Amino acid sequence: MTRHMHNPALLLLNDSPRLPMIAALAVRFAATVTMWERQRRSRINLSQLDDRLLKDVGLTRSQANREVKRYFWQY
Repeated sequence: MTRHMHNPALLLLNDSPRLPMIAALAVRFAATVTMWERQRRSRINLSQLDDRLLKDVGLTRSQANREVKRYFWQY
């Protein structure tokens, strides 16, 4: 089973011996929830940017609004 994690604390598990199935599922669930929360916070912050800052990051207001309206689990 390949583990795909971005959180530095969870990356330490890649060096550990193979986890029992329930532990591996718990770690994967925690990594997924962490990613969802990061996406949710990023979209909240994006919604608060003014047009000048959006232009700095290369987005239009309509592109930002489209991204903000996405559900937290959508990439």
